[in-house]
Amino acid sequence: MRTLSGLFVTAGFLVVASAAGAAQGAAKPPVEDHSAHMAQAGKKEEPKAPIPPVTDADRQAAFPSGLEGHAVHDRAVNFMVLFDQAEWRGAGNGGASWDNRSWFGGDVNRLWIRTEGEAGNGRVETAFATALMGRSVARWWDVVAGVRQDFRPGAAQTWAAIGIQGLAPYWFEVEATGYVGAGGRTHLRLEVEYELLLTNRLILQPLIEAEVYGKPDRARGIGAGLTSVETGLRLRYELRRELAPYAGVTWGRKFFGTADLARAEGKDVSGSQVVFGLRTWF
Repeated sequence: MRTLSGLFVTAGFLVVASAAGAAQGAAKPPVEDHSAHMAQAGKKEEPKAPIPPVTDADRQAAFPSGLEGHAVHDRAVNFMVLFDQAEWRGAGNGGASWDNRSWFGGDVNRLWIRTEGEAGNGRVETAFATALMGRSVARWWDVVAGVRQDFRPGAAQTWAAIGIQGLAPYWFEVEATGYVGAGGRTHLRLEVEYELLLTNRLILQPLIEAEVYGKPDRARGIGAGLTSVETGLRLRYELRRELAPYAGVTWGRKFFGTADLARAEGKDVSGSQVVFGLRTWF
């Protein structure tokens, strides 16, 4: 009887031990085989095929015919007529004045027309017109050459003209033009202006002009050297981009021989004026 009980105990112990071993074997993770990864790492990648050279067919596909008008410099002909100043000047020697700048042409080559003048006491006192062919030589600069015709004061005279115009750093608009006339007369004219946007429509425009002559011309009241400097400050409001009334003030002064000739004729050599005008373009 005791022997039979011992056999049952021994059999129970073996069953429990076998179940525990099976459970331990199921919880143990399988051993990972790294041989495949090592083989893949040791394998060298094949070099990729290089980019083929660009062919004429590729260029034709990228720039098909019929799209020439979308190039940077197209062949379209445009124009602009700008009356930068069309104003009445009060106080002192009051009167009217105008400054017109127009161009006709394409992106690179253009015909530029400039006219300026002043009127007072019921007559035109100064007036001239300039026709210039201009060519773009840099992103913001044109070289210009042509002729200038003076109508007043004195007898009409013609000048050959050459100069440069464009946009200087910090957005200063610059015009510098030299002239050569009959008898070896020379004339240099420099104009610099700036547009300060106070708002999108309210714009303050400072301006300075200076003129230098190589020889005196007593008939026109001009001496040699620096003859005059004029500065202005105009505030305009753009009702539309192409239509803007303005008000401002200008100050001018004659220098050296030109001032001496003005004094001899009893004229002022300096003075300021209030101006009201309209700036328009189309």
